[in-house]
Amino acid sequence: MFVLPPPPPRYTVPVAYAAGASNGMAVPIVETNNIITHPENGCPLQVGEGTYQLQDDLHLATPPPHPSEAPIINPNPLATNPAPPTSGVKLSLVSLGPRNKTVFPSKLNVTAPPFGDGNAALAPIAAKDPSKKRKPKNNIIKSSSSFVSRVIIHESTTKRLNDRDPEGLFAFANINRAFQWLDLSSKVKDEPLSKILFTKAHMISHDVNELTKSASHIDVVMGSSAGDIFWYEPISQKYARINKNGVINNSPVTHIKWIPGSENLFMAAHENGQLVVYDKEKEDALFTTELPGESTESVKPSSRSLQVLKSVNSQNQKTNPVAVWKLANQKISQFAFSPDQRHLAVVLEDGSLRLLDYLQEEVLDVFRSYYGGLTCICWSPDGKYIVTGGQDDLVTIWSLPERKIIARCQGHDSWVSAVAFDPWRCDERTYRIGSVGDDCNLLLWDFSVGMLHRPKAHHQASARHRSSLIASSSQHINRRRADSAGNRMRSDSQMTAADSEGASDQPIQHPVESRARTALLPPIMSKSVGEDPICWLGFQEDSIMTSSLEGHIRTWDRPRENIGDNYGDQNSSAAMGTSMGSNPAVSSRGSL
Repeated sequence: MFVLPPPPPRYTVPVAYAAGASNGMAVPIVETNNIITHPENGCPLQVGEGTYQLQDDLHLATPPPHPSEAPIINPNPLATNPAPPTSGVKLSLVSLGPRNKTVFPSKLNVTAPPFGDGNAALAPIAAKDPSKKRKPKNNIIKSSSSFVSRVIIHESTTKRLNDRDPEGLFAFANINRAFQWLDLSSKVKDEPLSKILFTKAHMISHDVNELTKSASHIDVVMGSSAGDIFWYEPISQKYARINKNGVINNSPVTHIKWIPGSENLFMAAHENGQLVVYDKEKEDALFTTELPGESTESVKPSSRSLQVLKSVNSQNQKTNPVAVWKLANQKISQFAFSPDQRHLAVVLEDGSLRLLDYLQEEVLDVFRSYYGGLTCICWSPDGKYIVTGGQDDLVTIWSLPERKIIARCQGHDSWVSAVAFDPWRCDERTYRIGSVGDDCNLLLWDFSVGMLHRPKAHHQASARHRSSLIASSSQHINRRRADSAGNRMRSDSQMTAADSEGASDQPIQHPVESRARTALLPPIMSKSVGEDPICWLGFQEDSIMTSSLEGHIRTWDRPRENIGDNYGDQNSSAAMGTSMGSNPAVSSRGSL
């Protein structure tokens, strides 16, 4: 069988640096490049407010495995192909200008204290010049690290950075062992500003620090399949390696995020069920579990749902890690911080959704999927709702004030891989959600709490049940776990009064809600957008973006006449009425 060769390189004079080169001189190499296409009338998204037109399809070049990379072994005995240690192409987007500010009308006034507030050992050291951001110490271009295979810098990177639109959008993207820095506002956005190729690891998750970004500085943190974490500053091409060789945790990093409001701290979820907080500027030390009361002040004892292996209140903060929490022996799929910066929602492969007060290091509630693991999660812009996707092919909506499931969204034919709210199509009454999955489909959902349907047979009983929960949640919305014993008794009918008295430090375990008592929401749009699984979804003010397992980054332009409009316009209301009008059973919920 004749196989076509890969496309030729499109850089005029590509410049690469081989890791370990004794003189650090540039070495010319042959490297396949990204390909961008502009499909004519291809894959439009028809929604009530108008048509989203596919602008382009940027296909990232997949690098070949490194010669020293171990053979891939798929643990699934039924699999016919090996499974790489990657989780598909994910994007981290950042704009250094004022664009992409959320238009959600009821912006939250964040009053939460910083994570670790009150621990003098975590007090930041005053910088001589606060305007200058601390950069990593190592030059990645001249690096001799065996972890980095090579670095490719575009010959015009400096000129492109100087000439670009300051409000333009940068994207950082992983594809197998490559990590690319893209300028999506450039006319040649298929040509990366830089590309890093790693030796034996795939970058699975990454994030940009919105607090420290500036025209001369971007903090990017990446978590790898080897457990190692990279702190990368692309403008200066500097880096630091954290959790080197898994000295703190040697399992893969499944998800990573900067802690909101922090310049230095970020959280990494590891495959072994641990959440670890790191400081980008601290050195690593071999981690040993700290017992309660050991080098700590006022540390709560561990509970069955959260083992505090090291507390943020520990006085031993000279080295990483800052905090270590064990949630389960199962893989943590993803986590998300609430907009008010007080809660952390975590989904795991065991099918649980866990709601944490991460400032207090405690689990408040544990919910369960309909069946199978949960894979992805996001918060509504106002922090009232949590949306999850899972292996049950469902998108599920949970209410934070009510502490319960309020709707299941049915429409995917395979596992849901990413969910996201569209903040430019949300207001206080109505919300737009997007989801993508292994079925290669992009789905959009509109929901209004006052319009969710409930099966007729259970309408009256569920209304009584809901009323009692709303009354309870209004009293306990800011509750401590110590006063939730009554709710716990209702949530677990097998628990005795004696058990409840001794379990005041345990979270509320919520049973799985039956299908008959849960509203079922149909999508307002379902569209197959590719031939390989879609694994990331992002909303921008002027576009919708997706990325796929094999590296296709697709961008749809929003309908021009509606860009920036609030969701509550007549077109959207009409679309929602049409999509929800098929079921005569309408709940009388009010806005929460």
